[in-house]
Amino acid sequence: MADGLKLGLYGLHRGSSADPDTVVRRARLAEEAGFESLWVGDHIALPSGLADPPVEPRIEAVVALTYMAALTTRVRLCFGVLVLPQRQPVLLAKQLASIDVLSKGRLTVGVGVGYVEPELRALGASLADRGARTDEYLDAMRALWDEPVPSFEGRFVSFADVIERPRPVQRPHPPIVVGGESPSAYRRAVRSGNGWYGWDLDLERTAEAIAALRETASRQQRPDGLGELEITITPPVAPDLDTARRYADLGVHRLALLPRDTAGTAIDELISSVGDTLVGRV
Repeated sequence: MADGLKLGLYGLHRGSSADPDTVVRRARLAEEAGFESLWVGDHIALPSGLADPPVEPRIEAVVALTYMAALTTRVRLCFGVLVLPQRQPVLLAKQLASIDVLSKGRLTVGVGVGYVEPELRALGASLADRGARTDEYLDAMRALWDEPVPSFEGRFVSFADVIERPRPVQRPHPPIVVGGESPSAYRRAVRSGNGWYGWDLDLERTAEAIAALRETASRQQRPDGLGELEITITPPVAPDLDTARRYADLGVHRLALLPRDTAGTAIDELISSVGDTLVGRV
């Protein structure tokens, strides 16, 4: 690829990185090692009745990226992804604009519809309305970011005679990345996303997803102003140099790498190894 494959680091919001001093050290190490971006996920309240209860600590995503904004100066700060239907969009638009201002324009907003029914229900959404909420909330947030005097009338959110300041540094708003492998996610990415994010995808599944996105783009009108759809993938394991280049050859723009274990020191090893073997070579 003309500008090389970008390398991000996923997971500084969870596991052993939930310790305040540890996330400080790792965020700065990742930036120094040459990572292009830091990525965090979004689960607020996971089900307790699982055979393996979710006891791993997870710092709330908006708080985590705000903290990382203060710790770093260069890396992009990315949600991979926010579960948009379980957020309040007027408040979220303000929070995201604030992060973009405080980080001097380094925010990327990844969004998805979610899939954990008890979590969605606890936060006032449902599996049935998650897609409709996601589309409506995106439109509402864009109105708040883009319009001089915004107003919006929707099924789930309405407002008029209000403004939010400051606006995001990135105009008209931070890049929107759509996550998910469903036909509706592909349509949403092509129609209204600056990028698409795929989770836990090996080379074969990545090729299938990119083919599906291209097929969708042949049928779905993409606004000219959105430009090329940027593809970000989190692979199942951190790749070697040859595998990273094969992702790039498929049309991937960025790999957001997840350590094999977020509870111990594997993330430190990943930061070190990627800095030594991949940064600047793909």
